[in-house]
Amino acid sequence: MFFYPQYPTVPHFRCILPRKKQLPMTKKKFHIEYVFNKVSRRSLWNHLVTTSGLSAWFADDVSTDVADTVYTFKWGKDKQVADVILMRPEVSVRYHWQDEEDGCYFEFRIHTIELTGTTALEITDFADPNEKADAISLWDTQVRKLKRMSGI
Repeated sequence: MFFYPQYPTVPHFRCILPRKKQLPMTKKKFHIEYVFNKVSRRSLWNHLVTTSGLSAWFADDVSTDVADTVYTFKWGKDKQVADVILMRPEVSVRYHWQDEEDGCYFEFRIHTIELTGTTALEITDFADPNEKADAISLWDTQVRKLKRMSGI
């Protein structure tokens, strides 16, 4: 007979629910900011959330589900699916890759720099510490393309 000290009145307690295993998060959050002179918030926002806007600079092809909460991004033959987990219209949108660990996301946040009055795009992403420089370089390349699409 087995006795569990936390269940002294149940001598044959065998139905112990397994705990969900929490793996330590290896990726670290980082932020980068890009200035967009003479670009309206609405125009920039449309490039961050619409399928046509995202297809112009972020991926080769982008599609969404009926509710616009699940985005499918395609680069050549590769495809990744992301859920929209937070959206504040014309302010920020947060995406979570479905195959990525919990707690990781990438976010676009539009704000105005008070000192100059210019529009800025802040990107939050996660990367392994040894891949952070590559991730930033990739964002730099993508945002240059976004700036060209925006007429900058």
